[in-house]
Amino acid sequence: MKVTFYVILADEMINPARTTSRPNDAHVFIQESSMPAHKSDFLNVMDERGFIHQCSDVEGLDALAAKREVVAYVGYDCTAPSLHIGNFLSLMMLYWLQRTGNKPITLMGGGTTMVGDPSGKDETRAMRTVEEIEANKASIKGVFAKVLKFGDGQTDAIMVDNADWLLKLGYIEMLREVGRHFSVNRMLSMDSVRLRLEREHEMSFIEFNYMVCQSYDYVQLARRYGCNLQMGGSDQWGNIINGVDLGRRMGTHQLYALTTALLTTASGAKMGKTAQGAVWLNANQFSPWDFWQYWRNTEDADVGRFLKLFTTLPMDEISRLEKLQGAEINEAKKVLANEATALLHGREAAEKAEETARTTFEEGGLSQSLPTVEVPAAALKDGIGILSLFVTAGLAASNSEARRHVQGGAVRLNDVVVKDDRRTVAEADLTAEGVTKLSLGRKRHVLVRPA
Repeated sequence: MKVTFYVILADEMINPARTTSRPNDAHVFIQESSMPAHKSDFLNVMDERGFIHQCSDVEGLDALAAKREVVAYVGYDCTAPSLHIGNFLSLMMLYWLQRTGNKPITLMGGGTTMVGDPSGKDETRAMRTVEEIEANKASIKGVFAKVLKFGDGQTDAIMVDNADWLLKLGYIEMLREVGRHFSVNRMLSMDSVRLRLEREHEMSFIEFNYMVCQSYDYVQLARRYGCNLQMGGSDQWGNIINGVDLGRRMGTHQLYALTTALLTTASGAKMGKTAQGAVWLNANQFSPWDFWQYWRNTEDADVGRFLKLFTTLPMDEISRLEKLQGAEINEAKKVLANEATALLHGREAAEKAEETARTTFEEGGLSQSLPTVEVPAAALKDGIGILSLFVTAGLAASNSEARRHVQGGAVRLNDVVVKDDRRTVAEADLTAEGVTKLSLGRKRHVLVRPA
């Protein structure tokens, strides 16, 4: 088995002539080696399911994991009321870490959210108030317990907040105790900074300090909880490696870094975007039905990969499913949708979504479990324009977009194609069940119900 791993070098040890590649950071060089199977269950699972993209020291981390002594964290800034599907990937990394006998930490970014992560951004993130951050933090917390087991046991997950130490730091203290270990030359070479400067997009001083704060998080977690591994997406590699190096300079035990590749589909598109926007993990922002449908619509070439990453099915079952061809691949997609939805929203929600899909798509019926929007009964009595109703139902962002859908023949009312964009929807359009079914294409449906 061929594995790519990264060896961290101190500043004085770097030899540019030997550096064959510098993914996201100027302080690593790549070595390729044929290695036997890992000693630890954790890295074996990570490897066979396709999570591993970069690792600071495979052999060292493997030895630690073989003794079930890994304490790993992933950080989650509170920039929105919900996490998104990219965060679901890192949650699955923590899930398998725990299942293989190690301890996960979920770090809430109550402090770092006030700074703003510049990674992957061309513009400064909007500054959020303390009240907004606290509200987002409270809204986000619930999703973790759906995937991880929290408690006081040796492998039970814990949740901490970096506001506990970042907000108490004095500025001079931060400069003397932490800032002195950072080279501005190195910081300028990081992708999060370098790419912004190359594109001549301004970077604020507060953003420039984000990597310092994140690195200090790692040191604090190492000292307080014995943390020895930080995981995340590959866009965080530079920040994580800085934390490993800061730990060495500030006298912690050996720290490790492990990242997974950023999510893209087989066609090269960024994963996690839909016509409705982001795929959120909170049910009140992206319903279990929409979540199920998202996975059901997976591209054929991605089914096997996503079964490995986003379900807990045994590998032999995944191997069987990813071999299905032709029309049979749809059965594998249903399994993917069921398992991913059950993991996040519960088995009952997954089964309900599957039944709704069967009634709606396979039997041509009307399922009361479809997403529903209520409109005033008086408005239906007078008649509502089909364009504005589509916007109200969330099937279009504007009247002009809805009009384009009508002109393209994609709009249906109670399964009948709407050809006139001036059509109104009134009480006479209610079915025997007391609802009106709006459809955009074959896969997006909303019920309109008088309130």
